[in-house]
Amino acid sequence: MKRDIGKAQEQLFAPGTSKSAKYSALVVGRPGFAALLKYELVVTLAQAWPGAIGLALRHTLYPLLLGSCGRNVIFGQHVVLRHPHKIHVGNNVVVDDNCLLDAKGESNRGIRIGSGVFLGRNTILSCKNGDIELGDGVNIGFNCELFSASRVTIGRDVLMAAYTYVIGGDHDFPDPSAAVLSQSRKSAGVSVGDGAWLGAGVKVLDGVAIGEHAVIGAGAVVRDNIEPYAIAVGVPARVVSSRVGRE
Repeated sequence: MKRDIGKAQEQLFAPGTSKSAKYSALVVGRPGFAALLKYELVVTLAQAWPGAIGLALRHTLYPLLLGSCGRNVIFGQHVVLRHPHKIHVGNNVVVDDNCLLDAKGESNRGIRIGSGVFLGRNTILSCKNGDIELGDGVNIGFNCELFSASRVTIGRDVLMAAYTYVIGGDHDFPDPSAAVLSQSRKSAGVSVGDGAWLGAGVKVLDGVAIGEHAVIGAGAVVRDNIEPYAIAVGVPARVVSSRVGRE
């Protein structure tokens, strides 16, 4: 599957559109003054408060913006929500400080976070008209990024260590005389199977499927599919062993 990825600059600087309308389109995701006012009130009252008061305010107010929100969800300080009505969160979820949940898009479903998920601080879930789905029990370390311009699916109980990038989108560059930025972009999506472990600093490129219970060594760059239960390391990642039959 390929999907064009629009440029934020084209929306930010489009002529004939008010600043508030541009802000609403990029951040709030819904037109109208009422939606903008609701978003601004929640963010102003809750986003930056430290300590227990802040946790309580966000626990109470953030679900008012979300598409759905389960029980016992903890939002850390400075958690940013974009297009929050397309963000769905299960039960017993932790979203640590400074995370960005960006479900931006015109025709996408957005972000779905299962129950028992942990998102480490500074982690980014970023959609450009794509979808991101995290299964139950996913644990994502700090400073990670999951980007989707079509579909990124992370299975149940996946462990993703710090500084891991899952890149569900890519650039085309057939014209060597033109800047890559000015050429078309595409997305085939990424999937990671149940129970897989991605070590610190792993990069998973667009179009890759990692099988269930696979292990990817720290610092690997995954550009080809990885079979279930495989152990892969290196740049580019290559399979060196299998978890099946190991004692």
